[in-house]
Amino acid sequence: MPASGPSPIILYDGVCGLCNRFVQFVLKHDFKQRFQFASLQSDFAAPVLRRYGATPDDLDTMYVVLDYAQTTERLASRSEAAIVILQELGSGWSVLSTMLEWLPSGLQNWGYNVVARNRYRIFGKYDSCPLPDQKVRGRFLDLS
Repeated sequence: MPASGPSPIILYDGVCGLCNRFVQFVLKHDFKQRFQFASLQSDFAAPVLRRYGATPDDLDTMYVVLDYAQTTERLASRSEAAIVILQELGSGWSVLSTMLEWLPSGLQNWGYNVVARNRYRIFGKYDSCPLPDQKVRGRFLDLS
């Protein structure tokens, strides 16, 4: 499910150490600067998630909003969101996304859920969402 319209928006747990590291990874490898970001705890994320019957209180799930505010808008979650992100990054990352797509979705989500359940214990948790560097701050919709 590659993005075709406006920049894909990654909705992530802003206080999660792993999630923040993943955002930094995407910023480093997003050579086309396509992705935008917003924390699940933000005022931006809540109405988007409610449109899809999801709750912003579910911090165990990462989402990617594709074609935001278009008639073709859609929401990818969990392992599907990770695969979309890897596809968009291109290069060797799209090869990894293809390999992950070969796995049954139940197995993909099982792996995602294991990581999600243990991420605070392994990667830590911030007291509040860390602010991104000034040079990329414009890509964070909850800071605009």
